[in-house]
Amino acid sequence: MPVLPETQAIVLGALLGRVDSSAAARLLREGRALPAARRLQIYRNNLVESLSDALEAVYPAVARLVGARYFRQLAHGYIVEHPSRAGNLHDFGSALPEHIAGQPGLVGLPYLADVAHLEWACHEVYHEADSEALAPALLAQVAPDMQLQLRLNLAPATRLLTSAYPVLRIWTANRPGADEASTTISLEEGGVHLLVARRNGEVEFRVLGDAEYVWLRALASNATLAEATAAAIGHVPDFDLGGVLSRHLSLGTFARMSAGGSP
Repeated sequence: MPVLPETQAIVLGALLGRVDSSAAARLLREGRALPAARRLQIYRNNLVESLSDALEAVYPAVARLVGARYFRQLAHGYIVEHPSRAGNLHDFGSALPEHIAGQPGLVGLPYLADVAHLEWACHEVYHEADSEALAPALLAQVAPDMQLQLRLNLAPATRLLTSAYPVLRIWTANRPGADEASTTISLEEGGVHLLVARRNGEVEFRVLGDAEYVWLRALASNATLAEATAAAIGHVPDFDLGGVLSRHLSLGTFARMSAGGSP
């Protein structure tokens, strides 16, 4: 009789279709009503269906774009390659955008992986911890010659996303209940930079300019205000630091600040 970890690995492998199910069936006690192989099949169906439902709940626009039947096939392949490794299903599905990008059958939907990135960002932001917004008055208390050495930390319930496609419009047109037939979207509209954030319990989208995105991305990577501003100016020479900083302080984009030498 295998030890418990080996038994678990055999049964999980059978549930995911990775190994011959007969070995796993022999490890199950025979029941009076159903044979072990039949019970294993029921467990397999329940596992795939529950995890597929969890994926569709997080990625409804992706499911609508590819159709229900194809999404189930996509979900099944994902579950086999990326089985859930935690009891909390909120963590399940993070690698689906990369999984989509690797599917040859989806090359005709080049924007689909980015739509999935957007949906996962919404999911993460919605479930992130609350935080107090950085008060502009605190920044004003710092001596002007020291302000550029500060690090501004983005709020936990924020995510940055960029795409070469109009993913926000695509996502909006394919949300549950949206009338996609009434919306015409051309990929020639170009891409978009987005800040996905939660405010007052609701997920919001803030469209960013090129330099603004570079600036926030640098701050999110622990750059000082001076370093982030230099990166933005290198991208767009007339970057308006004062205007952009004021905007994001009013939006509550930042949760705290720290001295330049204190990451």
